[in-house]
Amino acid sequence: MAAARMGVAARRLCSATAQPPRLKKLALQAPKSVEVEFADGSSFHLSAEFLRVYSPAADSKIRSIAGEKVIFGRRYVGIMSAESIGNYGVRILFDDLHKTGIFTWDYLHHLGSNKFSLSRNYIKSLRKHGLSRDPGKRK
Repeated sequence: MAAARMGVAARRLCSATAQPPRLKKLALQAPKSVEVEFADGSSFHLSAEFLRVYSPAADSKIRSIAGEKVIFGRRYVGIMSAESIGNYGVRILFDDLHKTGIFTWDYLHHLGSNKFSLSRNYIKSLRKHGLSRDPGKRK
């Protein structure tokens, strides 16, 4: 019984101390990227394509293949502007006019911390479905 109470107390302590990363600096390097720096010392360079593909918003330009949502053809997407949303995030306007996703500081930290595995999974998904990072040819 005492061990169970200690386990609950330990979980509460861990969850209480796990604070989301605090943003120190966000630098828009339009049209190609965003640089983010956090108080924990981590910093990340996130490309426009990467941010567009992992935008947290639902989007009509996503192809759903066998239930898997795949964004493709965004190799040359650019960032037009960024708008601060309260003290917790930023809305990025891309040149394909996508602007509905709000990137929280926590989500930007997650993207930066997992950039290589997320990028690898994105490329694998494109290959699996016969899609490309390149935009389609206009008719």
